[in-house]
Amino acid sequence: MKNEQIEIAAGPADSSPITETMDPHSLLTRREMLGMASLAGLAALTGIVPDAVAQTAPKRPRIACLVSFWGLPTSHADWIVNKLLDGYWWQGAHTPSRVEVVSVYIHQFDTSLLGQKVCKAKNIPIYKSVGEAVTLGGKELAVDGVVIVAEHGNYPTDLKGHWLLPRWWIYQQVIQVFEQSKRSVPVFNDKHLSYNWDDAKWMFDKSRELNFPLTGGSSIPTYFRKPEIELAADTPIMNSIVVGSAPDEGAISHCVDVLQAFVDRRKGGETGVKAVQSIRGPETLKWVEGNPWAVNLLEAVRKNFDLKPGYFQQGRRPGVCIVEYNDGTKAAVISGEGVGWTYAGEIAGQKNPTIVSMLGWPGPVSQYHAANAHEHWITEMMLTRKEPFNAERLLLSTGIVNHYMESNWENGRYSAVGRRIETPFMNMKYHSIHGPLFETGPRPPNTPYIRGFES
Repeated sequence: MKNEQIEIAAGPADSSPITETMDPHSLLTRREMLGMASLAGLAALTGIVPDAVAQTAPKRPRIACLVSFWGLPTSHADWIVNKLLDGYWWQGAHTPSRVEVVSVYIHQFDTSLLGQKVCKAKNIPIYKSVGEAVTLGGKELAVDGVVIVAEHGNYPTDLKGHWLLPRWWIYQQVIQVFEQSKRSVPVFNDKHLSYNWDDAKWMFDKSRELNFPLTGGSSIPTYFRKPEIELAADTPIMNSIVVGSAPDEGAISHCVDVLQAFVDRRKGGETGVKAVQSIRGPETLKWVEGNPWAVNLLEAVRKNFDLKPGYFQQGRRPGVCIVEYNDGTKAAVISGEGVGWTYAGEIAGQKNPTIVSMLGWPGPVSQYHAANAHEHWITEMMLTRKEPFNAERLLLSTGIVNHYMESNWENGRYSAVGRRIETPFMNMKYHSIHGPLFETGPRPPNTPYIRGFES
């Protein structure tokens, strides 16, 4: 079973336009952006009034949680579902749950003893099939939202490194119920949509065809930031890198999601991905040295953390995910440790790169709280039926990860210098205008999480 250091997902804020004019050369602090959102009447969307929607809601949305494995305290299912049950830490305080978990499905049931114990303590039925969980044993859709956490468990990894988790398998059964019931509800999908691009595109297309909000992805873009800034919409980004540990598919997906969360704020909006390439091992350094923009941004990250010269060049398991966008923007995820997940962007009109880091997790309990913002935005989407960010971003992140994993393989043979894969099918266009989604305020206490039963 894979052991991942962190968690997933992102969350809902309304995607309604912010009417204030933004200086594309400026960076906004969280206070400034929240003030703008308030003036535009969007305070509830950005978390200033976290319970504003709940005050007008006639009832708490009923949620079905469909998980792959729930057997360890480090399981994503444990992190996510427990917070939907008992509330979560958000903006410096504990927020009681605003949804009601009414059903659970566990794919690897026999090894998920922790999940069984939690559900028993909370009087939540565990159903034997996905369909039964979303219909509550009936014939029609009977819940107000679906949360899919198909991360972790005893699942195989294929030759290319894809972890064959049952995200699409669970999702398509939910879709069957939607179609039979002739109605749909919001769906959250932990991490990237699928290890297979065609399946992921089908998942996205179904959300548009059946008109339901879809979100997911990594929790890292919504984690605490240093400094606490969001790039303004239409920032003239030229080139970008993300530095973070990326030894496998699960880890690279966190890094790619961080990249997309920043890059899609660029001037003119997202234009889609033109090509993806993977380079691993010693050839990584040659690529970096051959691209001055990447050298400059990586050096800026090194100096920002006061690391010794050559620090990243001496790192273990070097690798780079190269992303070319249709509008000529260039980006890369460079594998590196000791800086959490750090974004560095070259912005027109600015002398120095903009650097924003997501740092933390000094211990297992703190790591457990990594996805608090995730749960906040899941809840907001269930209450408002509005996506926190454009679901196209989730699809593009999925596609980048998928083709990064494919790049090093051709006709069954591996090459450290992967082939450049052109991706004309990833030409999605959208304009990212949401407010800040990341967490601020005092960090959660480093104490064990309440589970509802004696340990």
